[in-house]
Amino acid sequence: MNAPASTSGTARPDLHPVVAEVTERIVARSARTRSTYLDRVAGARSEGPVRAGLPCSNLAHGFAACAGPDRTAVRGLSKPGIAIVSAYNDLLSAHQPLHEYPEWIRDAVREAGGVAQFAGGVPAMCDGITQGRPGMELSLFSREVIAMATGIALSHQMFDGALLLGVCDKIVPGLLVGALSFGHLPAILVPAGPMPSGLPNREKSRVRQLFAEGRASREELLDAEAASYHSPGTCTFYGTANSNQLVVEVMGLHLPGASFVPPGTPLRRALTEEAGRRVVALAAEGTSIAHVVDERAIVNGVVALLATGGSTNHTMHLVAVASAAGIRLTWDDFDDLSAVVPLLSRIYPNGGADINHFHAAGGVQFLVGELLDAGLLHPDVHTVAGPGLDRYRREPVLDEGRLVWRDGPRHSLDTDVLRGVADPFAPDGGLRVVRGNLGRAVIKVSAVAPEHRSVLAPARVFTRQEDFTAAFRAGELDSDVVVVLRNQGPRANGMPELHGLTPALGVLMDRGHRVALVTDGRMSGASGKVPAAIHVSPEAAAGGPLARVQDGDLIRLDAERGSLEVLVPDAELAARETVDGPPSAAEWAGTGRELFAALRAAVGPAEEGASVFGRLGLDHVGEPVGSWA
Repeated sequence: MNAPASTSGTARPDLHPVVAEVTERIVARSARTRSTYLDRVAGARSEGPVRAGLPCSNLAHGFAACAGPDRTAVRGLSKPGIAIVSAYNDLLSAHQPLHEYPEWIRDAVREAGGVAQFAGGVPAMCDGITQGRPGMELSLFSREVIAMATGIALSHQMFDGALLLGVCDKIVPGLLVGALSFGHLPAILVPAGPMPSGLPNREKSRVRQLFAEGRASREELLDAEAASYHSPGTCTFYGTANSNQLVVEVMGLHLPGASFVPPGTPLRRALTEEAGRRVVALAAEGTSIAHVVDERAIVNGVVALLATGGSTNHTMHLVAVASAAGIRLTWDDFDDLSAVVPLLSRIYPNGGADINHFHAAGGVQFLVGELLDAGLLHPDVHTVAGPGLDRYRREPVLDEGRLVWRDGPRHSLDTDVLRGVADPFAPDGGLRVVRGNLGRAVIKVSAVAPEHRSVLAPARVFTRQEDFTAAFRAGELDSDVVVVLRNQGPRANGMPELHGLTPALGVLMDRGHRVALVTDGRMSGASGKVPAAIHVSPEAAAGGPLARVQDGDLIRLDAERGSLEVLVPDAELAARETVDGPPSAAEWAGTGRELFAALRAAVGPAEEGASVFGRLGLDHVGEPVGSWA
């Protein structure tokens, strides 16, 4: 591809000592599991198209539906076969543009000397639609289903490479986990791009708070939401979907500059077609996804997440993705990296701008250049564009209809949105691990004002979002309060996101109260200005101490000191009986939930990625469960 490494002229600094130390300990911690994984990858490789080893009857089934030159190519056993695995559906705005991609890809792959087949579709559910509804309790588990569906698509031994079409929350991590089980194959992630900017995010947030207070009508709220989410493309706030795109690009799994090019544009089509051509070249080169996703790439992904204030869901997703490659990533790694990675962007909910503003200000290319020049990213990595992360300083453009890459911006075009390492928004990444007698949790403070990062207040305990909402509307929370919402973890009810709490909590804070949230559930990137200790582990349903907190207990959440504690003597706390629990099997039914009961029973803790696969006896690389927790 025409994306040579940049020659910026900037002397390469040594790798930051903390980035080096964290990487070294991940390598040491992962030595056995990574070696086992790579041995398995090596054993799966073949010379020439893998389908050449199929018996004639099996192969005939594989090209029965092909026609013309594709049929000849598959039968002839001389050209690489490329799998298209897609999360297309036209319910999700982010995935609707994918419906055109397979035909573009088939033509491009054919042109490059390969043959592409649509190998399988994976489910893609929308957290925005299911938010606060029973279906949201399936959302995290859908990542495991997507991984398994990807595995099914690739299981036919017909393919020498894969293109993974997906964008949103659990979809990209699921595609990656599934593809890493076929680590001998090259794979490129192919995004769709964001929708145009709509109603400014701060205005949307303002209307939501007014509605929560009863000062805006449902029609006014719907008008605001419809003006925000208004066309095909990814939602423009910086939640998990856009965090996915940025993180995997910096990990070298997208083509350079592919993340935030809008759908329905000639450049988006050109990038999609180039992905088809490039994966054919990768198959010839032997650059597999197992070699792209190594310990250095995982660290690069974490650094990119921290530098942009990305979604806290990746404290689970990146752990799960790393595990699928035999790599052991922990929350302590996030915590230590966050202390030295500066915050370089302000994107809603960490600021007023959206992802289109970030992209226009210099986007991924400026970000990568700044982090490389500061020694905060590993430069010497494998990527789908070729060796070295310098390639990701460059941005794609069309030059008389031809796709080329040029040097990206060396200076931010809007320092209210994107800044350099010399003038960051904050000296650290804003993601902290808090610890104490309530367990461990993560808190994202990049949008929390310093004066709100430490809260000491009485607890008010809930086990259902609806009960919290009722108490707020009744005026029962109009004081300093630490809202405890428990039995929201993966084992309890699938760990739904709790975005619906944000407007009411924001109202309480705006009234001058000291407010915080403590939960074993998720908030993604939407916790915003309210301090929220989330993913509390061990969760209440697994016997965690959160199950023993009572109304009125004083809780101290101090993000600066890294503490999360209930001010109750240890003996008293341990002696308390739990008074509530997760929903029973009968209660956790309807909206398809009963179909996921086995996953709910098998899922691991949030700190280990909230993964099902590591809880089924032995994990997929032969490591006993819990031996590295």
